[in-house]
Order: sequence, then C-alpha cells, then structure tokens
Amino acid sequence: MSIPEFLLQVSIVVTAVVSLLTNLSVLLCFSQSAELRSHVPGIFILNLSLSNILLAAINMPATLLGVAEGARPFGDLFCRAASFAETFLTTNAMLSMAALSMDRWVAVVFPLSYSSKMRYRDALLIVAYSWLQSLTFSLTQLLMDWGGYSHTYASCTVRLARGQRSQLAAYATFTALFHGSSFALCLFVLCFAYLKVLRVARSHCKRIDVITVQTLLLLVDIHPSVKERCLAQQKKRRRRATKKICIFIGSFILCFSPYVITRLVELLPSVHIPQYWGVATKCLSYVKTSTDPFVYCLLRQQYRKVLVSIIGRVLRKDRYSLSAYSTSSTLDTTDDNCAARIT
Repeated sequence: MSIPEFLLQVSIVVTAVVSLLTNLSVLLCFSQSAELRSHVPGIFILNLSLSNILLAAINMPATLLGVAEGARPFGDLFCRAASFAETFLTTNAMLSMAALSMDRWVAVVFPLSYSSKMRYRDALLIVAYSWLQSLTFSLTQLLMDWGGYSHTYASCTVRLARGQRSQLAAYATFTALFHGSSFALCLFVLCFAYLKVLRVARSHCKRIDVITVQTLLLLVDIHPSVKERCLAQQKKRRRRATKKICIFIGSFILCFSPYVITRLVELLPSVHIPQYWGVATKCLSYVKTSTDPFVYCLLRQQYRKVLVSIIGRVLRKDRYSLSAYSTSSTLDTTDDNCAARIT
C-alpha cells in the first residue's frame, strides 16, 4: 500500500465517523427538543442530515473498499444500488442547502411576513420538489445503465462504461444537466440569498453604529475605554456576519467544485483523469457531509443547549447507577460481616 492510498483511506474513515456522529447528534437534538421541531428550517436540516447519514453509511464504505481493493465492492448489483443512492442523496443534500439559504433570506429580508411566506406546508413542498428532482436523475441513470464502479474515482458512481461509447452525447448531456441543476443552481441560490442577507445585515449594523456613536457623543463624561470597547464590538459584529457568509458559500465551493469540474472535464475524449486526483476530489465532496452539522446546527446556541442538557442527563444517570452500585456493594459487605460474626 502506497502512502497516498493510506492517506485516502484514513481520510475516508475519519470523514465517515465524524459525519455519522455529528449528523446523528443533530437528529438527537431534534428528538429531544420540541422547540427545534417547531421551527420551519428544521425540516430542511432533517432532510440534509438524513442524506448525509446515508451517504456516510452506504457510499463512503463502498469507496473505502474500492480504494483498498482496487475493484468493485460487493458485486455489480450493490454497486448499481450505491450509485443510485449517491446521485439521489447528493442532489437532495445540495438542494437542502439551497432551501436553507432561501429560508435565511426570507427571515432576514422579510422578518415581519416570514411566518406567512415560509410555513410548514411550504417547507414540505420544497422538500418534495428536492426529492422529485433527485429521483428523476437517479432513475434516469438507472434506466440508462450509467451507474456502476468507476476506477477513476474508486467508487460506485455515475459513469460511462467502455461498451457504451455510442451513448457519449446522451451521457454528456445528462452530466451537464445534472451538475447544472444541482451544483450550479444551488451555488447561484446560495450566493444570491446569503449576499442579500449580508447586505441587510450590514445596513442594520450601520444603523446601530450611527445610534451608538450619537449616544457616545452625548455621554461626554464616559471613560475612553468604554468608547473603545463599543467601537470594537461594532467591528466584531460586521466581521462576524461576513465570516458566516464566507463559511456558508466557501465550504460549498471548496468541497464540491473540484469534483464537479473534474466530472465535466473528463467528458473530453482527450483528457485522462489520474485515479489519485479523482479519488481525492471524491473524498473532498464527502467532507461536506461532516461539516454541514457544524455550519448549520451544532455551533448555534439552541443546539448547544440541547446537547449540553442531553450530556448532563446521561452523566447524572451514570453517577446515579454508580452510586447505587457502590451502595449495594457496601450493604452486601456489611451483611457478610454480620453473618460472619454470628457464626
């Protein structure tokens, strides 16, 4: 085993474990918090987390075996099913991210009418459309027999077999439409929504800054350190809003664009994609499943509170069981000593 193969295998294992733990933590938070379940964006987050969990449980182990053995894992039937699942789950995850960005845009730009513009029924319709689009491309891939094992990516994914070169034009059209309606569309929606959100957030910050400066000018006797602290908090607010938007858009581009560009470039007959590069871009797209819970959920205060309360309950149960065990052990020892004295 070469060093690049070992590093790729380790990265897949780490990504799968982190993805399963973090996304399951999100589902655990939803199951324990009625407040989180009452929020409309929770439907999109659940849809995204379920897609990430299935990707980590089905496709990442298949890719790991493909890298380790250099051959199709578990036979042709499983590989076709895994390829179908990858197309469906990846498209569904991207569209869920786009839905979350649109939800944030509506909440920030139209705060007073948010409850009427984004209802549970609307969210369910968006999820239904996401499933429908994902199922359309997955079934097309299945019916055209374009799913199977790809040596370039060492995984079960959409690919054109050597005996299907006559279908190159149809396959190229399918690939362009697939990535155009998933990656390109979602990237456009993310950029549009989050840049609008950033624009509104900056305008709010400017208004707050003006009010703060006017207040500080009226307070003549205020200590200079207090003024400096207020101005520093203003700059921190602006940087925090920009940082969040950069993380939302940047993580999407960084994780998906190398893989999508590679899939489009390989359509050219004269281009050969090295296996290490293909597998590396595949692994990078998997990394998004492990970062989504942090980007959208676990770093927020509501989710942290629920997680802390769950961990606290688990620790209290462990302490109670441990104390009960130690008490019973002490009682048993005392009874044995009393019995020994009597005899």
